[in-house]
Amino acid sequence: MVMVCYYNHLLTPVGGVRFSITKPSVLRAETNNPMASDLSSDRNVFRGVSSSSPIRRRDLVFVVNPRGANGRTGKEWKKLLPYLQSRLGSDCNICESLTSGPSHAIDITREAIREGADAVIAVGGDGTLHEVVNGFFWDGKPVANWNTEAVHSTALGLIPLGTGSDFARTLGWKNDPREAIDRIARGVRSRIDVGVISREGEGSHYFINVADIHLSAKAGFYASRFKKFGNLCYVIGALQAFIGHHNQDLRIKVNEGEWQTLSQVTALCVGNAKYFGGGMKITPNADPQSGSFEVVILQDFKWYDFILKLHKLYNGTHLPLNNVTSRNVYTIEVDEISGSGNIFIQSDGEHLGFLPRKLSILPGAIEMIC
Repeated sequence: MVMVCYYNHLLTPVGGVRFSITKPSVLRAETNNPMASDLSSDRNVFRGVSSSSPIRRRDLVFVVNPRGANGRTGKEWKKLLPYLQSRLGSDCNICESLTSGPSHAIDITREAIREGADAVIAVGGDGTLHEVVNGFFWDGKPVANWNTEAVHSTALGLIPLGTGSDFARTLGWKNDPREAIDRIARGVRSRIDVGVISREGEGSHYFINVADIHLSAKAGFYASRFKKFGNLCYVIGALQAFIGHHNQDLRIKVNEGEWQTLSQVTALCVGNAKYFGGGMKITPNADPQSGSFEVVILQDFKWYDFILKLHKLYNGTHLPLNNVTSRNVYTIEVDEISGSGNIFIQSDGEHLGFLPRKLSILPGAIEMIC
């Protein structure tokens, strides 16, 4: 049967998923998502526990983008369910929430946290993880459990599926969903940092991996149109981004200091983690538990520099190059000088718009199942 989240009242449906709780010990999920019946009709993995049970079962919400990786995520998730049942079914109440479109995972995560879920697990790639991370925040603040007497907080979890996860690479995890389920079964938590991006007059945006500016962000914007080609989309996006590209002078303010001018910037990358773009180790010294970003700046790169130095960018040995600089920062503001209004910025592969922006670290902002 399909689980529905049980709580003390019925919540307004969020997209295709409805959360409600009548017994704190039972977690179920109702969905009107047209793909849900295909994924859920033949299983019996979700079961509750009576309120008299002496041991509290963990409530886990799995956020799945069934259309991710050209539908591969949904297919792999369905194959994974028997193992999920065998490892977690006896100790946990499991809620499957299938996303139906952009930002749906954000809404699902916020509702799950407010209703007291023990963990929200992103199932898929970095795009789903990015949305789930943003769901941990609302109006510039962490989302809180409606039950102010709750003794546990909601943790973040990850099961890499589809094309895999750059963030998982930073943690040294294999692209092995069964190994990820074993981690969730153990339930060991560790605090990780989150980056926040702000702009005057706009809401905050959060990232867990890498935020980048100018050429790489423009390449990511174009690459998003070719995701059906897998990691090849990054190559296609880079080729398109190079057409008409010009390095630009930018100005930055680091750690609330004075403004500095950077000449002929090709790309500026702010890493909370090490990898982006399908395995490029762009900020090789970044650590999501360090309390700071690593900022790597590429200056005056020509198209042939990327061809000649691409291997160094992928294996993380590019920092000694003459036109590459690196520094650790807590905050960085970035603005353009030309006033063109067309310097791209993205975070975790999601297009955010254009400069100016301020990026700040939030140390230990989220507990993650590691």
